[in-house]
Amino acid sequence: MGFMEKSIRNIIIATVAALTFSTTSFAASDSDDAIAERIKPVGQVYLASDVPVVAEPTGPLSGEQVYNTFCIACHSTGAAGAPKTQNAADWAPRIAKGMDVLKDHAINGFNAMPARGTCMNCSDDEVIAAVEHLIKGL
Repeated sequence: MGFMEKSIRNIIIATVAALTFSTTSFAASDSDDAIAERIKPVGQVYLASDVPVVAEPTGPLSGEQVYNTFCIACHSTGAAGAPKTQNAADWAPRIAKGMDVLKDHAINGFNAMPARGTCMNCSDDEVIAAVEHLIKGL
């Protein structure tokens, strides 16, 4: 090997060594907090056993809330013979039987309508509020 080749090789070795030692000393000077911050996870995973992200509603539901959650699917379309919302012709024969009958059918079910209109957690008052919401203005 010639003098020039040895010099270039020594310069390359010295440069690599300098970079290695400077990087090592830089990493050693980082605090544990700085390292933890750089390698922390980007997100989190919630398991079924974890606390829910969204809190359950508190207090009674309004008639509109019950309707929009449980009743709208059938009563907005007339599915399974359900009287349509705000359709006076559909509701007239039912209203003629009286509010007690309407309330009883809503709570206990009638024909294709299941008890409580599928809202098993709704109180009687919440179901009745949904009925009143359905027929208001008729």
